[in-house]
Amino acid sequence: MSNAAAQGHITTTVTGGVARIRFYHPAHNSMPGYLLAQLTEAVTQAGQDAGVCVVVLESEGERTFCAGASFDELAAIEDFDTGKRFFLGFANVINAMRQCPKFIVGRVQGKAIGGGVGLASATDYCVATEAASIKLSELAVGIGPFVVGPAVERKVGKAAFTQLAIDAATFQSADWALQKGLYNEVFPTIAAMDVHIEQLCTRLVASSPEAMHRLKSVFWEDAAHWNELLDQRAAVSGQLILTDHAKSAINAFKQKN
Repeated sequence: MSNAAAQGHITTTVTGGVARIRFYHPAHNSMPGYLLAQLTEAVTQAGQDAGVCVVVLESEGERTFCAGASFDELAAIEDFDTGKRFFLGFANVINAMRQCPKFIVGRVQGKAIGGGVGLASATDYCVATEAASIKLSELAVGIGPFVVGPAVERKVGKAAFTQLAIDAATFQSADWALQKGLYNEVFPTIAAMDVHIEQLCTRLVASSPEAMHRLKSVFWEDAAHWNELLDQRAAVSGQLILTDHAKSAINAFKQKN
């Protein structure tokens, strides 16, 4: 593991019935495999904690919520099993969020790219700032948003997902994401967003845990097959990442950045 990778971390704090799961990586909060595994475990543990009523998913910093997959790891993939295993990292996080019996509130303070859009889409209620533009960049690097696609499409619909997937070079604004249903609220500043999240969480902590659990089951009742679906999608991405087109595109991106 590189020194940069070693700096990434997941922290969970529980206060007053609210579990705040925060992730960080120095490369714009991108997600290498080990952080995806830790995030999956953190979400699972929060769901099992009797002292937790609601979960907030957030990241450190101000400019970027999550830049998606780690390009260092993508560039290093040389075989199908390694590729599928990497993309299963995002699948496992999304499924953990889906199966968590507690509401998950997303706090999106900055740009969300690729897998970052998938994380935002897998929350049950997502709050953002005006700086939280979104982009599904996967096609631009020779693959596609196969694993995160079901979560994104579930929130924004087929037409908007198609637009994001095809126009892989364009950021859509936070207002666009609000109008399409990815974000539930958009605020001009991080401070205003945080006030709203605190107020929302206070109300949720006072709500019936059983009612919220049952509501969440209703919200996700059309996704019961996602363990199998996302496994299949990870296999598609694991194949595509080995193509010459993907290798060239990822190397070009790394050289540019």
